[in-house]
Amino acid sequence: MEILIVLGLAVVVFVLKNREQRQRIALLGSVLSRFEIEKLMETLMDGYLRALGEDSTERQAQVWGYLNAQEDRLCAQFRQFADAFAEVWADNALISKLPIAFPWAHKLFPVQTFDARQAFLLHAQALDNAMHSAQPLDPKDRAFTITAELMLMQHTCHWFCRSKAVASARLLARHKTAYPQVVSALAPGTRAAYLALVQGKESL
Repeated sequence: MEILIVLGLAVVVFVLKNREQRQRIALLGSVLSRFEIEKLMETLMDGYLRALGEDSTERQAQVWGYLNAQEDRLCAQFRQFADAFAEVWADNALISKLPIAFPWAHKLFPVQTFDARQAFLLHAQALDNAMHSAQPLDPKDRAFTITAELMLMQHTCHWFCRSKAVASARLLARHKTAYPQVVSALAPGTRAAYLALVQGKESL
């Protein structure tokens, strides 16, 4: 009898958790669908690899020129997305810091949360800083930093919809890069601001 009760509770928790995650996916998707952010991200990340692999300096310059225009589009669109998401009701924007996902975690443990609206605004500013730095980096270093910013933004989206564990697993599976590696590759100012938001400190 006790086993049946435990199993019943586990099923209820599973159903409620999935329902909440579907709601979050729908919420995020309803805002993201207005933009071409994912397509532009793929264009840039693939383009950086292509540019860095070019042997011809002239050809490489052509690719960088094309990518600069795509960077401007992505930067503008992500800022618009962050501004649009900032209008989401505060309670719906909270992300649980707990290692596993379960229903209403952000309501039951509000001190163990951070605000997705702030995170997306931070990502928007970080992208703008990386793409329009007053102190231009070497093209390879610049591409490396921007790629890290883009990967982290994807991680935040998955964390918002699922959990940190799922987001980190997807990052590793898709990009063969661990979450701590991405964080360490951020610009120092961005890394400090990000860790202060999600962990309340400046180191992993």
